[in-house]
Amino acid sequence: MVTTSTTAAELAERYLRVRSFSDSLVAPLTAEDCTVQSMPDTSPTRWHLAHTTWFFETFILAQQPGYEPFDQEFTYLFNSYYNSVGKQFPRPNRGLVSRPGLARVKEYRAYVDEQMQQLFSVGDANELQPGLLEIGLNHEQQHQELILTDIKHVLSCNPMLPAYVEQSFAATASGPPSWQCCPEKVAQFGHASDQFCFDNELPCHQALLHDHELADQTVTCGEFIQFIDAGGYQNPKYWLSLGWTTAQSEAWDAPLYWVKQDEQWMVFTLAGLVPVNEDWPVCHVSYFEADAFARWHGSRLPTEFEWEHAAADSVSTSTTLRGQFADHLMADGETIHPTQAMGADGQRNFFGGVWEWTSSSYAAYPGYCPPAGALGEYNGKFMCNQYVLRGGSVASSHDHIRPTYRNFFPPSARWQFSGIRLAR
Repeated sequence: MVTTSTTAAELAERYLRVRSFSDSLVAPLTAEDCTVQSMPDTSPTRWHLAHTTWFFETFILAQQPGYEPFDQEFTYLFNSYYNSVGKQFPRPNRGLVSRPGLARVKEYRAYVDEQMQQLFSVGDANELQPGLLEIGLNHEQQHQELILTDIKHVLSCNPMLPAYVEQSFAATASGPPSWQCCPEKVAQFGHASDQFCFDNELPCHQALLHDHELADQTVTCGEFIQFIDAGGYQNPKYWLSLGWTTAQSEAWDAPLYWVKQDEQWMVFTLAGLVPVNEDWPVCHVSYFEADAFARWHGSRLPTEFEWEHAAADSVSTSTTLRGQFADHLMADGETIHPTQAMGADGQRNFFGGVWEWTSSSYAAYPGYCPPAGALGEYNGKFMCNQYVLRGGSVASSHDHIRPTYRNFFPPSARWQFSGIRLAR
């Protein structure tokens, strides 16, 4: 895991900014909202707030001489999957634990934040282990995404379909799709700069790209409705065997959060139930649905290398990525929902909006070696039965995503803001 050199003051500012954004995301919620776990894949908001705090306490503060833990029981209760740290409370049962409540968790966050600020004030940048701190901050940004995706699922289970926050939607941007050509070549992939990256983005290596074309925008809701109307969910010829079995057993007939009312498709968003806008990117589809749509369309999903090559090529010399991101949408008072299938300026956009499924299984790059110690459990041990998604989503922060970033989920996962870009 790589990070650039920085000062203690810069680290302290970034720490405060990231931690404060978590608080902003939780501000619209009640204490009751924060206790619910709507399915095993989600976690209560309160747990996300505590676990990210546990990360800083466990891997940074607990290593300092004389540190007094906030509560020894939290070591077990808020450990996610780090076996080398100790036992963990079962993930599917997190919603059964009503205490500590939200107020106590906020006290925990305040305590750890105060201890971290003291560390910033007395240590130099090297003593603060900036690489470890960057992992913690990026880890919290990952959980900020989960706060949004999980609470959306929680609220969708309420028959009143309450809004997370009632806001307007950003302007829609889409147009007739076109295809961008890439000739056969050998190209370099993986993270190559001294900026932060996760270990699964390493090492840099070369791979062969065959001749292919990539769509200049993500698939829209209108295009996906054509798949539905053509009987796509009822025809097994478009589906992988496991996908067909899953779709049948789960009775899928549309993306997650879609419901038909009076012949009109409606979709539950973080602003409540609204009519489906056919120009919006389709989202909350599984890998199985994305693959079935691509087959029906006569196309396919891109490999992660095809995606990365095109995305890297689209990035200018600016370090700011174009796209719809949670921090920008919140600052503008707009709903965290993808509304732009292409860039607002009509140009290709690979970042924000929806995570884009690729056809690549999540596996180690050639020469990959997980980090030593507990942090070696962060990514490497999940390289099985998952598929890679790229690009970030409206639930991501703009400074968390880069062309080499590799997200991964099981092929049946639908509660993330996941969508489709086609290749051929």
